[in-house]
Amino acid sequence: MQLKNSRYVGQPLPRVEDFRLLTGNGTFVDDFHRPNMACAVIVRSPVAHGRLLAIDATAAQELHGVLAVLSANDLGLEIPRIPFRIAAFEEATPFQQPVIAKDRVRYVGEPVAVIIAESQAVAEDAAELIQIEIDELAPIASSRDSVRAQAPMHEDLGSNIAFQYTIDRGDAAGVFSCAPYKRKETFYVQRHTAVPMEMRGLVAEWNESKGHMSVWGAAKVPFFNRHVLAGMLGLPDKSVDLIELDVGGGFGVRGEFYPEDFLIPFAARRLQRPIKWSEDRREHLMATNHSREFECELEVACDAQGKVLGLRGQVVADLGAYVGTTGGILASRAAQFMPGPYDISALSLDVLSVATNKTPSGSYRGPGRFESSFARERLFDIAARDLGIDPISFRLRNLLRPDQLPYSTGNLVPYEQDASYDLGDHPTVLRRCASEIGWEQKTALRGREVDGRYHGIGFGSFIDSSGAGPKENCRIRLEPNGRISVFIGSSALGQGIETGFSQICADALEVPIESVSIHHGSTTLLDEGFGSFHSRSIIMGGNAIADAAEKLISLLKAEVASMFECNADNIQYRNGIFVTPAKDPLALADLARVLPKIAEADGTFGTKRKPYGYGTHAAHVAVDIRTGHVEVVEYVAVEDVGKMINPLLVHGQKIGAIVQGLGGVFLEQLSYDDNAQFLTGSLADYLLPTSTDYPNIRAISLDLTRTDRNPMGVKGVGEDAIAPVAAVIGNAIADALSSFGVQPTRLPLTPCAVWRLMGQSEESEAH
Repeated sequence: MQLKNSRYVGQPLPRVEDFRLLTGNGTFVDDFHRPNMACAVIVRSPVAHGRLLAIDATAAQELHGVLAVLSANDLGLEIPRIPFRIAAFEEATPFQQPVIAKDRVRYVGEPVAVIIAESQAVAEDAAELIQIEIDELAPIASSRDSVRAQAPMHEDLGSNIAFQYTIDRGDAAGVFSCAPYKRKETFYVQRHTAVPMEMRGLVAEWNESKGHMSVWGAAKVPFFNRHVLAGMLGLPDKSVDLIELDVGGGFGVRGEFYPEDFLIPFAARRLQRPIKWSEDRREHLMATNHSREFECELEVACDAQGKVLGLRGQVVADLGAYVGTTGGILASRAAQFMPGPYDISALSLDVLSVATNKTPSGSYRGPGRFESSFARERLFDIAARDLGIDPISFRLRNLLRPDQLPYSTGNLVPYEQDASYDLGDHPTVLRRCASEIGWEQKTALRGREVDGRYHGIGFGSFIDSSGAGPKENCRIRLEPNGRISVFIGSSALGQGIETGFSQICADALEVPIESVSIHHGSTTLLDEGFGSFHSRSIIMGGNAIADAAEKLISLLKAEVASMFECNADNIQYRNGIFVTPAKDPLALADLARVLPKIAEADGTFGTKRKPYGYGTHAAHVAVDIRTGHVEVVEYVAVEDVGKMINPLLVHGQKIGAIVQGLGGVFLEQLSYDDNAQFLTGSLADYLLPTSTDYPNIRAISLDLTRTDRNPMGVKGVGEDAIAPVAAVIGNAIADALSSFGVQPTRLPLTPCAVWRLMGQSEESEAH
């Protein structure tokens, strides 16, 4: 359905969610309670690798108020394993995570027992009394050690490589054999993760008489998680409901299926009591999906004028101890987006995902895009400097031109079909970004020392897909009081979907936005839904709403025709009013009061053709050579996002993604020692950006090109702005310190790391 009315769509309306949340009327997991509710605490492995010999819970069970201590022995002979949600590499199946350790522990933080008590305090006291006997084994603390290890972590497997494959497009070997210029570098992105304001939590309640399990605190993919949980509990899907409350952020990590998503419902059914589990910050940093840890050896081949002829190399992702629900995408997405928005005919990449004795990894905002952009865009700047070409000219020689789009990328991911980039104008966006950062005016400043600080400018271009399928479902209901209720399978993670969906529905039905109520995510609302990931909510959910609205109008026209005994084709619907040739106009609210039954219509939208957003970012930095401190003087993002449902929401997503990316560049690192002991278990050790760290960020969202891959012509905007951030800052620092020969190839770029780079130089292979 094409939205003909644009009273609300396209307007920067304030979020409709905000009044409820800012006045303290939100309901998060910790606000939610059930009668006679008990509390749970997870006992976790204190060592990274070892044989689990015994768990002595005697003292804990004697503590007043302790109801039960559950371990693997209480689950039966077969411990459930968590299935893949996406990137289901069959060879990685033996690396799936058990919901609780039985004979072996493989990372610090792996669940070994669950304590249920009358209160949180008693459960925590009991956890201190648990005695765990573990025969420690040598841990594997890095991906390189993992590949070389003589004894695999999973003793029944032959190696620590969960899966590997090769991408070949064009004749890379031939290109590199005769290229005038080649340059090879190794790039590394450190392990870090999303840190939402609200940590994970859930409340589970078993109704014995109905044989029904209810779980509150669902997020991201409730319908998938319901199916997984139902299977583990031996129940049909309809006997399990996952109910979404307010969610204080997700960023990819919140809402995937974790061990606790089985353990707490299992305990609730066993004890016949509602049970709440709330993660603390240490648990979050230790046990919620990590991400990003990536090493890439990448080589570029160019002609003498800077035209990229080919890319080749190896991508290695550290997945931690197990391959989680989304672990397979870390290496595969990095490889898929390694060519970026460039015309590169030859590509050859070996892709490996390996296991180590660390917390399992999974998706985190822009998975693979952040990492691959860092490697590619840094290498391009290095090549441009070697060839004596400025970074703008180098990119303009290689960016895809509008006349080359759509551009087939072929099959770069084994579990997906061939893909193609969407329409766009990459050179125009790059030039706009260069103008906004003041490239020409600041040329003389590049590499110059001013008051002890060296100034530099860096760029990074990217492309990103959005709107993963298969589809989304929606139901729109005209309530007897004339209000509109929308029930949608998309989930709210703090991204403002209630606002965006309200705008779409209000325009589709030509009614005031105040009359629309959005109900999302919970499995109680629809028979089937698919959730929020891969920047899909507006693309899939928004088009499903438009489809349901169109069907509801048709249904209501038929009702009006029946009432007035006329042909439905002769009824016009405009601005919430039905107009017939012979009768007085009938308003939607008046019709609702006289209908014999509630009117509702189901809508759906699905496609495998993903739209692609793209853009170029730039940064001006000043580096203090005495301390290594880097100030981001100015950061500018220019992106072509096409049609915007709400520009204010788009802007917030862009700024938020950039700041999150800057945190990953400068501050955030999940550290382990050589024994794979976790070292960063609090926000005193794991640093996050604050509102004052990066005050000069501008995000410019353009409506240059519209996608034709969905009826509303919208693209996802939530993830892509994080993609180029590391590359942009790395390039800017290298530009500032060009006289020192600095070429940053590792993150994070902390003051100490930048200082160590001073005076280092790297050699190129130029012929």
